[in-house]
Amino acid sequence: MIEIVLLALGLTMIVEGLAWVLAPSLIERMLEALRAIPEPARRQIGALVAVSGLVLLWAAWHLGLRISG
Repeated sequence: MIEIVLLALGLTMIVEGLAWVLAPSLIERMLEALRAIPEPARRQIGALVAVSGLVLLWAAWHLGLRISG
């Protein structure tokens, strides 16, 4: 189980790091735009992203993804 957590964390770090390497100015502009959004809206966006991730994991599981270890 820890292997899956480490894999997910590593993949997330790769994607996040590549965004900063390939487009740092775009990230800065996006952060400025996020500051303009009210905090409750940012919380709703975060909740929507988290639920969307859970739905994707559920769909992958039901489409046959099995992790054996």
